Amino acid sequence: MEAQIDEQMVQELQARLARIEGQIRGVSKMVQEHRPCDQILMQVMAARAALEKVAGAVVTYGIEECFNLPPEQAREAIRHSVSLLTKV
Repeated sequence: MEAQIDEQMVQELQARLARIEGQIRGVSKMVQEHRPCDQILMQVMAARAALEKVAGAVVTYGIEECFNLPPEQAREAIRHSVSLLTKV
């Protein structure tokens, strides 16, 4: 069973993703302007960290939803989330 994200979480995630989108546009502009590599890399890492926070929020929401499931289904859902997080 996959947890469906409620409207409040959708709004929170959309706000975070909009900020990340702005960061990515900023990185693209920095590249076009031939900015120093360390400055570009710092912004790339900030965007990456922000995406990881989005992933964490989604997983946290899903795990909280697991509390409403029977134990075996909850364990399987959590295993699946961990599996997705550890894929590279």
